[in-house]
Amino acid sequence: MTGFSLRGTIMHTPERGTCDVVERALVEVGADGAITRVLKPDDAEYETALEEARTAGRLTELSGNQYLLPGLIDLHIHAPQWPQLGKSLHLPLYDWLQNCTFPLEAKYADTAFADRVYGSLVSSLLANGTTTAVYFATAHLEATQRLADHCIEKGQRGFVGKVVMDDPEQCPDYYRDASAAQALDETVAFIEYVRGLDGNGSELVRPIVTPRFIPSCSDDALSGLGAIAHDHKCHVQTHCSESDWEHSFVLDRHGKTDTQSLADFGLITRHTVLAHSNFISDPDMDLIGNVGAGIAHCPLSNFYFSNAVFPLRAALNKGLHVGLGTDISGGHSASMLHACRYAVAASRALEDGVDAALAAETRGRANARIDFMEAFWLATAGGAQALDLKVGRFAPGYRFDAMLVDAGVEDSSLLVWDDLDTAEDVFQKIVYTAERNNIRKVWVDGIIRLDKTA
Repeated sequence: MTGFSLRGTIMHTPERGTCDVVERALVEVGADGAITRVLKPDDAEYETALEEARTAGRLTELSGNQYLLPGLIDLHIHAPQWPQLGKSLHLPLYDWLQNCTFPLEAKYADTAFADRVYGSLVSSLLANGTTTAVYFATAHLEATQRLADHCIEKGQRGFVGKVVMDDPEQCPDYYRDASAAQALDETVAFIEYVRGLDGNGSELVRPIVTPRFIPSCSDDALSGLGAIAHDHKCHVQTHCSESDWEHSFVLDRHGKTDTQSLADFGLITRHTVLAHSNFISDPDMDLIGNVGAGIAHCPLSNFYFSNAVFPLRAALNKGLHVGLGTDISGGHSASMLHACRYAVAASRALEDGVDAALAAETRGRANARIDFMEAFWLATAGGAQALDLKVGRFAPGYRFDAMLVDAGVEDSSLLVWDDLDTAEDVFQKIVYTAERNNIRKVWVDGIIRLDKTA
């Protein structure tokens, strides 16, 4: 790959609570896929750099209807559940898992089936602007290897984990690890497989240690996974205090919170992503924040299965690292822009309350809401912070993971009125109204991975 430059309107949220919109910005990307310079029209070097790029034939100019935004980061995806997206969400969680989800995940013993699904999933997420995806796979080693293969082949930045679920009291006979020892051995084998993949020298795809959650794992498996994460310097992902049931189950089993239990097993580190975390206490938040672990806030699926709204504002006020997740297929949308919208809606529901029978002043939690800028930050720079990655914003030294949004496509729900909308207005409209058809081009690590303009 050779370096290139792009000129046009860029939009990003480098800091939480602020948006940065620059018209006619010049973004220079080096041959290694990292951003080298971001110049504004009034910068002293701007005209010289623009002319050099144009003369060298490495300048691409965006049209007036096109906008460059950072790629989106999805911190929580159940990859094998892709075929049931939008199905069975009327069921209680136990029935949904036992009657729908576990039978589906068991099918991934067939690697041909895994190829069919995972190829579709990775392509679809890239088309929605998701440049970084954090994936739960299944308990099957070979099928999980195929998910990593598809991320490499299609060029998506991915964290892929072989799910560990070995407790026979909580996992069905037809779908679980045969033993803690086997689960641990296969976790190490998967780590070695990913790190040895051809074309993965830049660690575009990384292994991630993945206990499904405490209720599905034996203590031997949990302690072993903590040791593996430490010894192999791996990220960790799991569910934490998602619902009343899970939170209470761990309290009954271990006599301590989900967060504290995971920490005692060595599973909460600077590189841990805790999905949901709706029922974490203030001491839990302090533990998570002190370690620097991240939380994947999944606002849509929380409405269906978690019995509560995550206290997002409280977590942000404590300085916790928080990003967003679609939680496919507990959430019925694969779009991280939708996740932004649901995050705003959930925060307002928490602040305002939902029971009209209660007095307004007692109905909700004060000062809980977020706005579109914070939501987009969560989906980009916030998610990157949780993963400890240099992506999610346009700045020198950051990887060029980006998407081109076009308001001029046919049948666009993103409507821009030149005489009414400022550039900042357009940014807000993109977060609230842009859809998959508006995303025309996607780059990961400086390479075009999707191009609908060709």
